Amino acid sequence: MQFGLMSVSDITRDPVSGRTPSEAERIQAIVAIAEKAEEVGLDVFAVGEHHNPPFFSSSPTTLLAYIAARTSRLQLSTSTTLITTNDPVRIAEEYAMLQHLSGGRSDLMLGRGNTAPVYPWFGKDIREGLPLALENYNLLHRLWTEDVVDWEGRFRTPLQGFTSTPRPLDDVAPFVWHGSIRTPEIAEQAAYYGDGFFANNIFWPKEHYMRLISFYRQRYAHYGHGTPEEAIVGLGGQAFIAARSQDAVDRFRPYFAEAPVYGNGPSMEDFMEQTPLTVGSPQQVIDKTLTFREHFGDYQRQLFLVDHAGLPLETVLEQVELLGTEVVPVLRRETESRRAPGVPEAPTHASLVRARYGDAQPRQPRPNANRGDNVTGGSPYQDSDDAPVGR
Repeated sequence: MQFGLMSVSDITRDPVSGRTPSEAERIQAIVAIAEKAEEVGLDVFAVGEHHNPPFFSSSPTTLLAYIAARTSRLQLSTSTTLITTNDPVRIAEEYAMLQHLSGGRSDLMLGRGNTAPVYPWFGKDIREGLPLALENYNLLHRLWTEDVVDWEGRFRTPLQGFTSTPRPLDDVAPFVWHGSIRTPEIAEQAAYYGDGFFANNIFWPKEHYMRLISFYRQRYAHYGHGTPEEAIVGLGGQAFIAARSQDAVDRFRPYFAEAPVYGNGPSMEDFMEQTPLTVGSPQQVIDKTLTFREHFGDYQRQLFLVDHAGLPLETVLEQVELLGTEVVPVLRRETESRRAPGVPEAPTHASLVRARYGDAQPRQPRPNANRGDNVTGGSPYQDSDDAPVGR
């Protein structure tokens, strides 16, 4: 099982100091947080995509490629990549490039986001959000699994003989998680393609996510990808940790009280009772996180949100240290000992390559020799002897 961090990339006033970090400070801080995650033995770092203030991560592939160059083991992902307002061709190109530059240490989570004004900024209609998500992923999937694509749909111009470049590393597409907090059609889409399903597991009671994850597992089996227990599930979570639980409560309370996402609502104690938020000692975080398996079954990826609500960098790095040294080692042992036989590990590039090729050498896509018409003619991948056009 993979454990890591997810960031929404907010720039929020620190209610204790009264100071708001600059964009430059926050961008450098997120790099430091990712580096710390690798240092303390976490597996994954994921960052969201936003195009509106007060968020800074409008270009997650650029950020993740930089982090890839500064790390050697960390799996890099998103939380979320906007499948609705991004062109699928651009997603195919950018994330395949990230996959190459990171040596396969990348995947992505697709979602519709939760910021309505973004749609018209990119020439889209929010009322078409769900059809956009479904159609755009159908095209993205084909762009990564077919060398040459002919395609026509509702929301963009047709493609004729189109090749997305670079082709995926080892001709194996980045693994895709479909993120949703409310939409069964997205769970159905994840199940249809045999992809992962990620529930952010932050703001809603467990019963809400239990319904979505159960539905995804049933449909995953329906489409012949394996048993419901073999479906690939990821979860989010929130934690604030201190050696003494009362210290954690006292330190986090002002941030909870003024955080835009849950300030001025239920008390922190009620919020902890009703949602996955844990504010307390390492053992309390361990105990609460272990209940997730009881509710959702065995799963493959657990990400924690720790760098939000105006928390200063030094506090976030303390949180990452505590997660990596006191919480996650225990969670690894406990989840492994409780995992049912046959439940798969989290997909990685190496495991996907083995599943496809076995002991054979992976295919390395390459264009045919220049025929003098590579700009104006058909795709130079069109006639490749080793290029399966649809698989």
